[in-house]
Amino acid sequence: MVESTVHATHAVVTLDVALPGIIWGWMITLNMWAKSIGTGVILVGAFLLYRHKKDEMPNLRWTMPLISFVFLNIFLLFTLTDLHQPYRMVNIFLHPHWTSAITVGAWMASLFTALITVMLIIGVGEELPGVPFKGCKLTAWGSRNGALYDKIFPFVVFLAIPVTLYTAIIMAESSARELWQAPAEVMQMMWAALLAGSAALILVSGKWSAEARKDLALVLAIATFFSFLMYMGEYFFSFKSSEAEATLAYVHAGGAYNTEFWFGMVLGFIVPFFIAVGSMKSDNKTLLRFAAILALVGLYMAKDVWLKIPQMLPLS
Repeated sequence: MVESTVHATHAVVTLDVALPGIIWGWMITLNMWAKSIGTGVILVGAFLLYRHKKDEMPNLRWTMPLISFVFLNIFLLFTLTDLHQPYRMVNIFLHPHWTSAITVGAWMASLFTALITVMLIIGVGEELPGVPFKGCKLTAWGSRNGALYDKIFPFVVFLAIPVTLYTAIIMAESSARELWQAPAEVMQMMWAALLAGSAALILVSGKWSAEARKDLALVLAIATFFSFLMYMGEYFFSFKSSEAEATLAYVHAGGAYNTEFWFGMVLGFIVPFFIAVGSMKSDNKTLLRFAAILALVGLYMAKDVWLKIPQMLPLS
């Protein structure tokens, strides 16, 4: 936007000008990727706690909120860093406009992070009763408040869904970005959360039961399959929108982002899918962890391409 003031009338003249190049770059990609992990571990963790006893997953009650806490704060940090006026973030809380997806999302993400912090403190306190920590105040506090953890958890699971999805609404509201359609983006965000959450928990599941790991492999296989299906549906069937067709030219054969897109598809979805399906039959920890790492790397690449290519199309 270009603004100038006419001093005689104090009128402000505003001109719409094209923004050249990519405005939302790697920082927003990292933002969405971290948010997928932060919310996904909660959703997948809830599924595991429903299916299995706590004893089968001895470190889940503290590693789950720890992973979520770390990646949610990465998400919030880069959200704040990307703002041109970071201090204006305060106005979201002091003067909220509830018709804005950004305002609603910021409030939900902040509440979600606060509850995760409480869960983390309780979970670590429960885990500390080993010999080096006997008599620790945090241990006593965690042991007394184990029931509080269980009461908070359903609200955290509920909040994880809108927190992981609201970014899709923001992207869909972007004018002249035909590729970012709300229904498709919502499903992409949900599958990304399940993929990232299962992959992150696979990396800390070394001491878990084989049955719990098989369930993680199942979630990873389903999430990679449907994520790939979503991208392929838009890749091949975008002919109803001329703008979407022109946008996807950047990933079609010979396009600028063709290589990164297909690396993301292969590394993030295709290879992890077949490894995860195989791991459901034979419990191979090393191979399953390899699939988890590939899935996280490939998911980042896929999100990076999908974020950047609509911005490559001139809007004038």
